[in-house]
Amino acid sequence: MAPIAKVGGLGDVVTALARAVHDQGNMVEIILPKYSFFNMSPMLGGMEYETQFEWGGTTIVVQRCIVEGIQVFFIEPQNGFFDVGSVYGRNDDGVKFDYFCNAALEFLTCTQRQPDILHCHDWSTAEVASAYWGNYHHYGLWKPKVVFTIHNMNYGQMKIGEASFHSQITTTVSPSYAGEVAGHPAVNQNLHKFHGVRNGIDTEIWDPETDQFLPMNYNADNHEAGKRAARETLQSRFGLTWGSDQPMVAVVSRLTAQKGLDLIKHAIGHSVKRGAQFVLLGSAPDPRVQADFNAMAGHMGGPNAAFCFAFDEPLSHVVYAAADFILVPSMFEPCGLTQMISMRYGAVPVVRATGGLRDTVFDLDTEKARAAWEVDGSTDYKDTGDQTNGFSFEGTDPEALNYALDRALDCYYNDKVWFRTLQERIMRQDWSWNRPALDYIELYYSAIRS
Repeated sequence: MAPIAKVGGLGDVVTALARAVHDQGNMVEIILPKYSFFNMSPMLGGMEYETQFEWGGTTIVVQRCIVEGIQVFFIEPQNGFFDVGSVYGRNDDGVKFDYFCNAALEFLTCTQRQPDILHCHDWSTAEVASAYWGNYHHYGLWKPKVVFTIHNMNYGQMKIGEASFHSQITTTVSPSYAGEVAGHPAVNQNLHKFHGVRNGIDTEIWDPETDQFLPMNYNADNHEAGKRAARETLQSRFGLTWGSDQPMVAVVSRLTAQKGLDLIKHAIGHSVKRGAQFVLLGSAPDPRVQADFNAMAGHMGGPNAAFCFAFDEPLSHVVYAAADFILVPSMFEPCGLTQMISMRYGAVPVVRATGGLRDTVFDLDTEKARAAWEVDGSTDYKDTGDQTNGFSFEGTDPEALNYALDRALDCYYNDKVWFRTLQERIMRQDWSWNRPALDYIELYYSAIRS
C-alpha cells in the first residue's frame, strides 16, 4: 500500500482504488502485515492498539492507523515473522504470505466483522480465497464474498489458479491483458467470472497543478511554461544542454526484461541521433543488467543523455513534467501507470501496444475511431473531436520502435504549435479512478448476488 510500502504499481493501485471506492460512499478497510521497517515511517506515528489473539502458535497483535484517509489494520505476529527489511525477495515469501492471509481471516472472525467483500490482490493474498471458504465461512465469518485481482500472471501461478477457482469474481488490471492471459490454465476454466478492469491513477498525487516536487506548477492552460521550468531544472541537475529547444524523451521504469531492455537501449541512441535529449530514471535488480546500463551511461552520458539509476519518486515527478515524450516499450504490461501519469503531465506516450498500454494509448495516425469510443463513448470522432493521445507500435524489434518514435519526433519538429495543443489535449483526458471504481463497485454487487 503506497506510500508506506510500495513495490511496483501494486501499492499505488491498492491505495487509490480504496480511496476511490470510499469516495463513492462505501466503507473500505485494508489489512496489511506489519513489517519491521514500518516502524521508521513517519506516516504511521498515529498507530493505535486494536486487539490481540492467539493463533498459529504465537500471539498476534493488531494495530490500526489512518493512511491516506483509509482505516488500515496491521497484523503483527510476535514470533517475528515479518521482522524483515523488504516486502519480497526471501525464500519463505510464500509461507509468510499464507500465514498472513489466515491471520487476517482469524482477525476478522475474532472481532466479529462481516464485510460484504474480501478483495484480495495478486498471488501474495490468493490464499484468502481458499482459506475463507474452507476454514472460516462455516465458523463465524459467514457473510463475505471474494473478489480476486491478478496484477501479473508471471508470479505465483498455482496460487492464482486456486484463488480464481474459489473467488466469486476474478479480475485483472486491463481488458486487453485479460484477453492476452485468458488461455492460461490458471484462469481458463473460470472465464465466466473473469473481467478486465483498467487501473487508474491517483489524480491527487499526480497533479501538476499542485505537485510539491515541481519547480513551477501548471495545468493544461499554461503547460508550456510549467514544462519548460521542469525541463530546465532537469537539465541543470544532470548537465544536459540548458535551455535547449530539443525534444526530451524519457524512460521512468524498473530495468527488467519485461520492460523491453533492448528497446530502451536502442531508443537512447536513436533519440540522440534524431537531435533529442534522453533521460533515464530507473534501476535494475539484476546486477548484470545494471552493469550494462552503467557502461552505456559512461559511454553516452553527456549534454544530450542523462542516467539516474535509482528509485526516486520525487525526481520522477520532475521527469514526467520535463519530458515531451515518455517511452514504454514493454514486452508485456498488465496495465501500466506510467503512460497515464505521463499524459497527466503533458508528456506524450510512445508505447508498445500490449495489455493496458493498448487500452489507454491511441495512435495519432491510425486510431481516431477507437479513441473516440474509449474516451467519449462515441462511434464517430468527427462528432466528439480527436482524442488520440500518443504513438504505438506492435513489434519487438528496433525498426518497430523507430516507426513510432520517429513519428513522435517528427510531430514535434514539424509543428511545435500543434504539438503544444496535443499536450493540452492529453492533459485534459481523465485517467483517474473514477470510472474503474464504478466498474469495481458493480462487480462487488455481482459477487454479492452470486
